[in-house]
Amino acid sequence: SGAFSCPCCPSICGSSRSLDFLAPETLPSPPPLPSPSPRCSPAMPEKRPFERLPADVSPLNYGLCLKPDLIDFTFEGKLEAAVQVKNATNQIVMNCADIDIITASYAPEGDEEVHATGFNYQNEDEKVTLSFPSTLQKGTGTLKIDFVGELNDKMKGFYRSKYTTPTGDTRYAAVTQFEATDARRAFPCWDEPAIKATFDISLVVPKDRVALSNMNVVDRKPYPDDENLVEVKFARTPIMSTYLVAFVVGEYDFVEARSLDGVLVRVYTPVGKAEQGKFALEVAAKTLPFYKDYFNVPYPLPKIDLIAIADFAAGKFSFSLNYRETALLIDPKNSCSSSRQWVALVVGHELAHQWFGNLVTMEWWTHLWLNEGFASWIEYLCVDHCFPEYDIWTQFVSADYTRAQELDALDNSHPIEVSVGHPSEVDEIFDAISYSKGASVIRMLHDYIGDEDFRKGMNLYLKKFQQKNAATEDLWESLEEVSGKPIAAVMNTWTKQMGFPLIYVEAEQQEDDKVLKLVQKKFCASGPYTGEDLPMWMVPISICTSDDPTCAKMQILMDKPELTLVLKDTKPDQWVKLNLGTVGFYRTQYSPDMLESLIPAIKDLSLPPVDRLGLQNDLFSLARAGIISTVEVLKVMEAFVNEPNYTVWSDLSCNLEILSTLLSHTDFYEEIQVFVKDVFSPIGERLGWDPKPGEGHLDALLRGLVLGKLGKAGHKATLEEARRRFKDHVEGKHVLSADLRSPVYLTILKHGDSTTLDTMLKLHKQADMQEEKNRIERVLGAISQPELIQKVLTFALSEEVRPQDTVSVIGGVAGGSKQGRKAAWKFVRDNWEELYNRYQGGFLISRLIKLTVDGFANDKMAAEVKAFFESHPAPSAERTVQQCCENILLNAAWLKRDADNIHQYFLQRKAPPAMV
Repeated sequence: SGAFSCPCCPSICGSSRSLDFLAPETLPSPPPLPSPSPRCSPAMPEKRPFERLPADVSPLNYGLCLKPDLIDFTFEGKLEAAVQVKNATNQIVMNCADIDIITASYAPEGDEEVHATGFNYQNEDEKVTLSFPSTLQKGTGTLKIDFVGELNDKMKGFYRSKYTTPTGDTRYAAVTQFEATDARRAFPCWDEPAIKATFDISLVVPKDRVALSNMNVVDRKPYPDDENLVEVKFARTPIMSTYLVAFVVGEYDFVEARSLDGVLVRVYTPVGKAEQGKFALEVAAKTLPFYKDYFNVPYPLPKIDLIAIADFAAGKFSFSLNYRETALLIDPKNSCSSSRQWVALVVGHELAHQWFGNLVTMEWWTHLWLNEGFASWIEYLCVDHCFPEYDIWTQFVSADYTRAQELDALDNSHPIEVSVGHPSEVDEIFDAISYSKGASVIRMLHDYIGDEDFRKGMNLYLKKFQQKNAATEDLWESLEEVSGKPIAAVMNTWTKQMGFPLIYVEAEQQEDDKVLKLVQKKFCASGPYTGEDLPMWMVPISICTSDDPTCAKMQILMDKPELTLVLKDTKPDQWVKLNLGTVGFYRTQYSPDMLESLIPAIKDLSLPPVDRLGLQNDLFSLARAGIISTVEVLKVMEAFVNEPNYTVWSDLSCNLEILSTLLSHTDFYEEIQVFVKDVFSPIGERLGWDPKPGEGHLDALLRGLVLGKLGKAGHKATLEEARRRFKDHVEGKHVLSADLRSPVYLTILKHGDSTTLDTMLKLHKQADMQEEKNRIERVLGAISQPELIQKVLTFALSEEVRPQDTVSVIGGVAGGSKQGRKAAWKFVRDNWEELYNRYQGGFLISRLIKLTVDGFANDKMAAEVKAFFESHPAPSAERTVQQCCENILLNAAWLKRDADNIHQYFLQRKAPPAMV
C-alpha cells in the first residue's frame, strides 16, 4: 500500500503508489553527513555534469496543437509560444527528447519572422539548440516549431496504452506521464519546474474518441483535412510547470458529481465500467472541500478529471490525475476492502498536489520530497476524515513509518533532501525516503507544532507562494513565524542528514519519582553505531505511563546526545513508554526491566494499538541489527495472543515473513511454520471464515491476513476449507467474496499442483477486472514445484500480463519460496535486456531488482548480484542495487549470529514440560 507500490509508494494492496528552483551553483549545500561506519558502503558513482537551461529566453504562453496517430503510433505537433528574450542571443536552448523538429522560426513582436538555420540535438542532455542567422534582440516575440514524435511504449512522455474494448478488440489510447522530466518527449519546451507559463492546448483526434486535458473544452470543430477527425480546444491553463500538463485520447465512460463548493468532478473509466468509478468520485467530491477548508485556499480550477488508464507505471499520477486502473476502479461486488482503502488514499494523495505542487511548485527537483512527503502524509489525514472507521493512522505506521525506517537504517540510504543536478538523478529519489520518511517527519512536525499552528503556517506559505515556486526553507519559515518554534533547526537534522536515532532509555526509582536517562545514537541496521563523529538529531520526545497510556505525561525536545529527566509521581509499579503514538521518527531500546514491565500491557491491551505495534517493530529491528537476540522478540510475539487489531497483526505478520524468508536458508524452516500456526490460530478461530453481524472494514482486512498466513503455513483445517471453497468458486456454486480471494488463492497454490496452476491461469484469463487479474498475478509465485515456477515466470513476460504488472509476478515468485527466489534471479538475468528496455529509467526497474534479490542471505550472492549489475548497469537503480547487496550481507550476518538460538528456542517450545 501507502506503499512503491508510489513509485511511488508500497501499497496496502501490494500495488504501488505513485508520484507528483535556484541555479545548481547556488543550491544550499547540506551539512556534512556522518561518515559511514567501517562496515559501510561503496561510494555512490560520480554525478553527471549538468547545466540548467540558459535564462536568455523564457516562455510566457505555449500554444500547442498535437495530432496523435493511433494506428502508426506517431504524432505531429505545432508549437506557437509567446516568449520573452531577456538577453540578446542568436540561439534558443530548450529541452527535447525523441522528437524531430521539422521547422523553427522566431518573429519579434511587430517584426519579420527569422527561420532557424540549424537544430543541434544534445541527446545525452535531452536538449536542442536552435541557431538563428541573426541576433534575437531583447523583447517579446513568437517562437514557432513544427515537429513529429513517437507515441512510445515506455509508459512515459506521450505514449500509447493498450486496452480491450467490450467486444474484445485490442485498441490503443494516447496518454501522458510527464513527471518528472518527460514533457520534453511530447513537445520541445523549457522542462524545468521553475519555468512556468500558461498553456493553450488543442488536440486533433478521431471524432469517436474522448479528448481530455487539464482544462475544460472551449471549442470542438471538424478538422478541415479529414472528416473523421475533430479539433478539440481547451481553455487556457493557469500559470504552471510543464510537468503538470496532461492530455488523454481514448474511449471512456464517466460518472460526475459536484463537490459542495461547486467544482465539477468526473471519473473517466473504460467503456462499460462507469459504475466502478463511483467510489473514487465519492472520495474526490468529499476531499476537495476538506482540503479547501484545511488549507483555507479554494481549489484553483473549475473542474477536475480522474482517469483510469490501462498501462500506467505509477499507481497514480499527479496533476493530470491519470491513474492506473486499479488505483481508481472499485466494483461493489468484486473489489476487496484493501482496494477501496487504496483508492481512497491515492485520490487523497493526488488531490493534495493540486495545492501542494500545482499551486505552489518546488523550485527544483531537490525539493521534490516536500511535494511527495507532504501529499503522502495528508492523504491519511483526508482518508481519516472521510472514513474514520479505517483507523488509518495506525496503518500509516505499518505502511510508511516502519518501512522508511527499514530503508533509512542502511548505510546506503540517503538524506530526504538530495541535491539533484541532472534530471536522471530524480528517479533515484522517488523512493521510500522521499515519500514515506518525508511523510513521517511531517507527521512528527505536525504533532510538535500542533494542528492549529500547522494549518496557519500552511496557509501563510500557500498564499505567499501561490502560482510561484518555493524551496523547503520557505515552508519552515512560514511554520516558524506562526509557531515561534525553531522549525528550520529541528527539521534540518531530519531532512539534510540520512538516518535516524536510536534512543536508549533506563529508569531509576527515587521515592515517588522515576529518573530517566536517555542517550541518542544513530541507528544502524548493521549493529551499534561505531563512527567517529556523532550525528545528532533534535528529537521531539513524548512520554506516557500506565497512569494514562493515551496522554503524554511529558514532552521535550532532545537536542543533545544525553538527557536526564524526572517523571514526578510515578510509582514503582507503573510502566513508562517513550514515543506515544509512535510519532517520533526514532527507535527506542528499553533497559531489560523497563521492557519487562511493558509486556503485560501488550497482553491486556492497555497499551494502545499503535504503541503495541511500535514496541514490537522496534524490538524486531534491534534483533535484526544484532543489538538484542531474535529469541527475545519471538517471546514478545507470543504475548500478542489476545491482539484484536488488524494493523498490529499486519506488522507482526510482515516481520514473521522476513524471519521466515531468512530461515528458508536453514534446515529447520518447518519449525517457523509451526510457530506461525501457533501464533495465528487463536485469532483465526475467533474470526472464522465468514463475516459476523456488525463487523467492518478492518475485520475484513484482518480475516484475509490471518487466513492467508495460516493457509501458507499449511494449517490443516485452513487448507481443507480453502480447497473446498475454491472448488465451489470455480464451479460457480458459491463465488468467493473479494476479501477471501487472495488468501484462498495463495493457500491452494502454495499446496497445489499443475492442475491448480492451470485453473488459476484460466481464472486470470476470464477475469474482467484488472484488480482480479492483479490479485492472481501476485500469488502465482506461491507454487512450489520447479517446472511450475518456470511456467509462472514465462507467463510473467507473456501478452497476458500488462507490462507494469510483470514485476509483481516475478516478485511473487522470488518471495514464494527458496527455489522461487533462485529461479526468479536466474530469469531476470536471462531476460535482462528485455526487462531493462521495458523499464529503464523508471522506478519499476528498482522495484524489480529489490523484489528479486532482497531475500538472499549469503556473502557469495551479494558478490554475484554486485558483479551482475557492474556488467549490466542500470543507472536509475544504482542505489537500489547497493541497498540490496547490503541487505543480503546483513541477512547473512543475522543468520550466522542467531540461527542456532532460534532453532533451540523452537525445539524447547515443542519439548514436553520436565517432570518435577
